[in-house]
Amino acid sequence: MKMERILPFAKNLLEKAVKPGDFVVDATVGNGHDTVFLAGLVGANGMVYGFDIQAEAIAATRERLSQLGLLKHVTIFHGGHEQLSAKIPTDVHGKLTGAIFNLGYLPGSDKTIVTRPETTIAAIEQLLDIMAPEGTIVLVIYHGHEQGAVERDILLQYCQQLDQRTAHVLQYQFINQQNNPPFIVAIEKR
Repeated sequence: MKMERILPFAKNLLEKAVKPGDFVVDATVGNGHDTVFLAGLVGANGMVYGFDIQAEAIAATRERLSQLGLLKHVTIFHGGHEQLSAKIPTDVHGKLTGAIFNLGYLPGSDKTIVTRPETTIAAIEQLLDIMAPEGTIVLVIYHGHEQGAVERDILLQYCQQLDQRTAHVLQYQFINQQNNPPFIVAIEKR
């Protein structure tokens, strides 16, 4: 297949937005895969700020980062992404160039602990306030479970009403695949 699949497309968007030395956010660190990817993008002079509410996710991510020697380039907060503007140092506000959310639940974990649209929207609004112009927010929306479908609908409604003078919003999705495959909504601050 020549079309990019969802996760490679998400990474491609972030590669275009983030340079070495930049500041970025992993809003849902999960098992640490995106955190490692972002740490590679920002390099030795940048910083990744990660958020997760689950201690097991933070432990797994720290272990993965430690094994790769990347822990010093990441600050992880044990808390929800809706706290990001209060937790990220104010001297970084206006300098964030990228952020990623993997919405749904932590794979291999308690499926009743899920992301919620109200906290995700609060985090998006904060990011739009504190990101640099042309900063990119990538939402990977997993909607194959009951709460995921609710979050999908609320987020799509929210993103569709974002003022185009404030942000460009893109939806990238395969529309003929079965089993509710994930899709991306990307928001670029103007």
